[in-house]
Amino acid sequence: MGRIMGIDYGTKRVGLAVTDPERIIASRLETVPTDQIFDYLETYLTQETVDLIVVGEPMHPDGQPAQIAHLVVGFVRRMRKQFPTVEVLTWDERFTSVEAKQIILQGGAGRKKRRDKALVDQVSAVLILEDFLKNHIW
Repeated sequence: MGRIMGIDYGTKRVGLAVTDPERIIASRLETVPTDQIFDYLETYLTQETVDLIVVGEPMHPDGQPAQIAHLVVGFVRRMRKQFPTVEVLTWDERFTSVEAKQIILQGGAGRKKRRDKALVDQVSAVLILEDFLKNHIW
């Protein structure tokens, strides 16, 4: 059984998280500049078995697509074309960035760590992946 990857897509950075091979635990993986994400994924997917990629779908609290939703659609389309053997799904990511900041704060991180947007993106990717796992039975 392959891993599941979670992605928090952004216009500047992409936060990544991944499960263990048994798909039990989601862990933060990396933050990659958006313009380098496909090179990173190409390398990662040749080194690890990933069966499914879950991409956060940006939504407003009322359920309407967020401003960058169209960019995520294009990103997902390109992923499906470039990595046809890996299933790619979208998953509602409402409130993950806010929750990620709260988790980092509760973890006792100093001011510099709390402002680290790369860390927020990674934690957001973990939250997307954890929510997906919580709502699926294997």
